[in-house]
Amino acid sequence: MRTTRTKARWLVTAVAGAALSVGCGSTAPSTPAAVSSASASPAPFGQLDVQADLEAAAVAAGIPEGLTELGSDPSPEPGGTEKERKLAALVARLSPCTVAWTHDRADSAPSASKHPSRKQLDFLLSNLAARGWKKSGAAKEVPVGDHGTYFTATYKKQGWTLYARHNTLSAWSQSSATVTEDACFDRLTDEEAALLDG
Repeated sequence: MRTTRTKARWLVTAVAGAALSVGCGSTAPSTPAAVSSASASPAPFGQLDVQADLEAAAVAAGIPEGLTELGSDPSPEPGGTEKERKLAALVARLSPCTVAWTHDRADSAPSASKHPSRKQLDFLLSNLAARGWKKSGAAKEVPVGDHGTYFTATYKKQGWTLYARHNTLSAWSQSSATVTEDACFDRLTDEEAALLDG
């Protein structure tokens, strides 16, 4: 089964603004044998650990907390098409494998000085690096028209990939990060990736 990671990354945006659903490596072992083997080895790094890293890094960077969301669990609208139902089921299945963080004008005080800056995002990424997140590839910053820029950077930690972004356009700016569990997205089929892309 071939996966299409570029298409799969589309889900990063698709689930970024949705509600809470927990899973994908973040649950505690339930049997005595599992408890005993878990005490012998470190606990897996799960969705709640990713959320804790993001929130701690944001606080250390002076960014308001409470802007992280665990994945989504949408249900299709009554009368939705088969494609919409399949997409909703796929997003729900991938929900335990994502964490999203956003900081923008809507999340901050009305004062222009409170708008998220690239410098704040740089502090947040530096704080994540101190928590064991490793930069993956070169960061990129490209102009958007005459008055804006778009910055991206990727970091990895214990089977999770973090996609950081910062958009600036005139007086508006937004910083965001979406984190996905590699194992979940590696299992996507071409059909599922196309569904996310379409």
